[in-house]
Amino acid sequence: MTTDLPPGWTEITVAELCDVKYGKALRKKDRAENGPVCVYGSAGLVGHHNSALVDDPAVIVGRKGNAGSVWVAEKPSWPIDTTYFLRVSSSTSARFLGYQLESLELGVRDSSTTIPSLRRPDLEAVPVRLAPQSEQARIVAAIEEHFSRLDAFEASLRSSLNSGAALKLSILRTAFYLDQSLPERWEQKEIGEVADVHLGRQRSPQHHSGSQMRPYLRAANVTWDGINLDDVKEMNFDTSDFKTFRLHPGDLLLNEASGSPNEVGKPAVWRGEIEDCCFQNTLLRLQSRDIDPDYLYWYCYMAALTGRFGEAGRGVNIRHLGKQGLARFPIAVAPRAEQKEIVARLQEQFQQSSECETSVRQALERGHALRRSILTQGFSGQLVSQELGQ
Repeated sequence: MTTDLPPGWTEITVAELCDVKYGKALRKKDRAENGPVCVYGSAGLVGHHNSALVDDPAVIVGRKGNAGSVWVAEKPSWPIDTTYFLRVSSSTSARFLGYQLESLELGVRDSSTTIPSLRRPDLEAVPVRLAPQSEQARIVAAIEEHFSRLDAFEASLRSSLNSGAALKLSILRTAFYLDQSLPERWEQKEIGEVADVHLGRQRSPQHHSGSQMRPYLRAANVTWDGINLDDVKEMNFDTSDFKTFRLHPGDLLLNEASGSPNEVGKPAVWRGEIEDCCFQNTLLRLQSRDIDPDYLYWYCYMAALTGRFGEAGRGVNIRHLGKQGLARFPIAVAPRAEQKEIVARLQEQFQQSSECETSVRQALERGHALRRSILTQGFSGQLVSQELGQ
């Protein structure tokens, strides 16, 4: 227990304050789209139901998946089995408890190694600071007043991000004359006519060990911001396979498949960051033959971002572009000199857009930090004046 409590406050554990109950599974067929009862999972509201598991106000805490998330249900609710629910007494505000648990960032108590999980004993042991009842109401009101302003501010920032994304699409569509007639001297070709297309090597148990283990890239290493080397795996490539699948600076790597149409064909340029690195068959490689490699990158970036690669892919749940699909994909080819002009213009415009986007994301991070600060002040007795005896 701590000794720096504000006057009139007490500190007890969650288990001492209320019972921690497991949520209950709810079959999909039992859910009612227009039912009056909200159904909560660890990620929040997931549907509606006609009957309630909990009639009283409750604090709902993520147990699995989004472990440690906190939601407050002031009306009858149905927490499902990925959650716990905490019934509060009439002397404790559900919102006061909910905001306090949110301030404690319960997810850091996750000790699992697979699916993020919060153990019941760990939740029950969490210390909770209780203010006098009237002060709880004033603290909640102050928090929500500050949060309301932050919500409006952050909504404006997210609108800016959406506008920036729309602008990027517009810039790309204009640069490559999408859905328009091509200018004179431009040619409509297939990617296989201007670049060599290769599919990476399939991963199989026989390659998990050997005398020639080498690093290789897979789809997880290709992001919209370039190559990510945080998690590079290895497998055995003999001399012949190494010659076929070795990456060279300037190679363009594309995601071969994705469940999202706008992620299929996502490109990144390999610049030789790791010596003797190869690539797996979740990636396709393009090596420019009769086209400016930067122009090819930006065209593929456009085709991925607009979902055109995804539309050309095979499959239902997972869209596969494939080697042949990429080779046959149409490309609008500008004259060589104009290719360089288009690349320079796109690089400049996207650099400016990225700088604006970075500023907006930094502002969102500051907003998140300010929320944490408001909660910290609220539960240390610094957000509202102390009025003992009320």
